[in-house]
Amino acid sequence: MTTPTLLRPAETGTEQALQTLRRALPDAVHVPGDEPYERQRPAYRGAPAIVVEAQSAAEVQTAVRVARANELPLTVQSTGHGTLVPPDGGILLRTSPMAQVLVDPDRRIAHVGAGARWSEVIAAAEPFGLAPLSGDTPSVGVVGYTLGGGLSWLSRKHGFAADSLLKAELVTANGRLVTAGQHHHADLFWALRGGSGNFGVITALEFRLYQAPQVYGGTAVFGIERAADALSFLNHHGDLLPDELSVSMVVTRHAPEVNGPALVLRAVHAGAGGEADAQAALEPLYHAAGSPAVESLRTMRYSEMASIGGTAPRGFAMSDSLSPALIGQLVDAVRDPESGVNAAEVKHWGGAIARPTHPAPGPVSHRHVPFAMKLDASPQAIDALTAEATGGSFLNFLHDTSQTHTAYTPDNHRRLREVKARYDPDNVFCRNHNIPPA
Repeated sequence: MTTPTLLRPAETGTEQALQTLRRALPDAVHVPGDEPYERQRPAYRGAPAIVVEAQSAAEVQTAVRVARANELPLTVQSTGHGTLVPPDGGILLRTSPMAQVLVDPDRRIAHVGAGARWSEVIAAAEPFGLAPLSGDTPSVGVVGYTLGGGLSWLSRKHGFAADSLLKAELVTANGRLVTAGQHHHADLFWALRGGSGNFGVITALEFRLYQAPQVYGGTAVFGIERAADALSFLNHHGDLLPDELSVSMVVTRHAPEVNGPALVLRAVHAGAGGEADAQAALEPLYHAAGSPAVESLRTMRYSEMASIGGTAPRGFAMSDSLSPALIGQLVDAVRDPESGVNAAEVKHWGGAIARPTHPAPGPVSHRHVPFAMKLDASPQAIDALTAEATGGSFLNFLHDTSQTHTAYTPDNHRRLREVKARYDPDNVFCRNHNIPPA
């Protein structure tokens, strides 16, 4: 006599969910062994039992309801840029097929689906001389970037991407489709602008666009000899730079232009005065850093700014100042081949970041901290270099989900937990930078 195989409760729930989803969404459901599942596997960073690639808000609603009814873990991924928590088991809900982009040039507004990437928004807006507040990498998805805050080369002039959000359409934990804005679900709208994916599955966003037909930007490479002087200048005089100018200074172990350690200035000037105003704004920085070995700053289209590049953020920290001790550590680290540091980028914030124009800005915190560091270094080196940091963290660059609370002030974190309790009291959306319900 053959003994029947008994399924554990979780397996039973998975099978029931799979049957329900295949009846409701036959073309959207994939399991291990299916060609679409295996083709997309590198983007999953884990082994979900079921993948749902939703084509519409209604399909998102179905997936959320089925996951809840069968008590299955639910992980949400808008594009293929990654999930913070590996989606092992349960359902992985992908919204990447929902990638429509609509631009209203008269109102300077973009309406985008949850699967849109910044490259698609930039391409749609640029013919009208408009630009979104996108980041260094155009392939990044709009939703995760915006809900985490969103730091742009234009942020000193216009604030965080989250500050430009006007409306969000999302499916909440009970399967309802709601639209949150300044006058509808205002508490939820506040939380979404920096609270990450804790409150539902975004299906569409609407946000402001800005005039940026051309910018002046690029990089300049200097020898390492005056890097400390340049960083010290930024520390003491960065608040005098015009809001139209965004700069970062990178100390790097090896730049081919100088065949050794170097200081790399990355800059974007988005003012109306063109090249002359940009060069005048940059002149004090050049004076501090010395004569560049190579310079590539020029007038360019907004879409060309991706060529400026950025530092891989293996570590991240924020600081109220660049102390002589910290500057010395950064410069010495890239001079020492045994330090474990490849590069350290110091980004100057301030401007509209610290002075949000929205009457009720979202929960993105530490706005008045002027300096952020992205570190391409070993874990040990990151710990040593961030010991001097004093300014909290920023969700878009925070890898350790146990430290999510450090991205917020205590008051903002408390308020986020209260909103979470109203919209997701059972913490259905927890495989993320999680904010537990109050």
